[in-house]
Amino acid sequence: MQAPERITPPEGKLAVFLPGLGAVATTFITGCLLARAGQAPPIGSLTQMGTLRLGKRTEDRVPKIADFVPLASLHDLEFAAWDLFPDNAYEAAVTAGVLNAQHLALVKDELSRIEPMPAAFYPEHVKRLHGTHVKKAASKAEMVEALRADIRGFMQARGCTRGVAVSCNSTEIYIEPGEVHASVRAFERGLLESDPNITGSQLYAWACLKEGVAFANGAPSLCVDFPAALELAREMRTPIAGKDFKTGQTLMKTIIAPGLKSRMLGLRGWFSTNILGNRDGEVLDDPDNFRTKEVSKLGVLEHILQPDRYPELYGNAYHKVRINYYPPRGDAKESWDNIDIVGWLGYDMQIKVDFLCRDSILAAPVVLDLVLFLDLARRANFRGVQEWLSFYFKSPMTAASVYPEHDLFIQLMKLKNTLRWMQGEELITHLGNEYYD
Repeated sequence: MQAPERITPPEGKLAVFLPGLGAVATTFITGCLLARAGQAPPIGSLTQMGTLRLGKRTEDRVPKIADFVPLASLHDLEFAAWDLFPDNAYEAAVTAGVLNAQHLALVKDELSRIEPMPAAFYPEHVKRLHGTHVKKAASKAEMVEALRADIRGFMQARGCTRGVAVSCNSTEIYIEPGEVHASVRAFERGLLESDPNITGSQLYAWACLKEGVAFANGAPSLCVDFPAALELAREMRTPIAGKDFKTGQTLMKTIIAPGLKSRMLGLRGWFSTNILGNRDGEVLDDPDNFRTKEVSKLGVLEHILQPDRYPELYGNAYHKVRINYYPPRGDAKESWDNIDIVGWLGYDMQIKVDFLCRDSILAAPVVLDLVLFLDLARRANFRGVQEWLSFYFKSPMTAASVYPEHDLFIQLMKLKNTLRWMQGEELITHLGNEYYD
């Protein structure tokens, strides 16, 4: 595959569509508004604060990513959302309780003008939520058309030249791809018949792809990672990415597990539990919805440690994940990990991790990077799955013929090498022998 001959400049306004105006989305929007006004730093964002090396270490060429590739400016972002509740972004942010009153007051007027469009919602897929601000449609095909009209209407009203969507929806019940997901033709027929295996998140993805809006799935639900969506994304020449934002406990796993494997340290067991009190925690308190999250979280260690290749070290490792809804904690999630490892001559050791994190604070910069990188990919004429964005997801989408790469450091190398390749720069292998010849 050749590097793009030309990347279209980021001219004009960029519409940012957010299915779900809850804690993550409002924290993301508020942070963007504060950062572009110079009132708070966008910590955690590669696109705003990250650098990458070009050429040899002796050349000392280390530009900021934002200066190296043509990214959209924060000042050009126009925010749109759909939500189950009619609260504007300011009211939703106050309810979420993530950000302090001082930060929200600085951008209250801008937040208050962001009013969500009615959601495409089917309560059988998210049983713990009961929306009051929802669309009515005779069929799911009609619902897709209503979402497409929302997209076109917002872009026209705000004078946007292009759009990106990042789903910040709640986790839906566990669904495996079926016949309705097998092809564009089957899915379109399923929409007309309002097939029960087509969920609300899939409707958002389908509407966005039909409108040429790049789409990322931040939840573990089956959303844009099925054959029909892949087919449509390629047909519409639109980038897609997912799934499930990698933020708290799983982020720690993708940092620690590669370190254990790189030193050939064994693993007997990894027990993980979380307490979380926000809307996501409430939704995940339902066993059917938790199953979706569990599948996403459990796959990480298996792919990193490769027990089939290293049976002595990881073949019998026990991995357990628990999420407990605990309302007093709100968005300030706490995760505990007990890791039983094995060293030289089979001697046992332990690692304990107590991560007191803020779920939406970790997710917000991920949303920003995905918005800007997916827009870059669209302007570079990329289409379909963007594996180079695996860095941001618990369950990275890949081609059917390859396994997902979960090692955070390999993912980062893939991302930065993709940026170098896009700009015609030499890829970095970190071999280093040229310094000693």
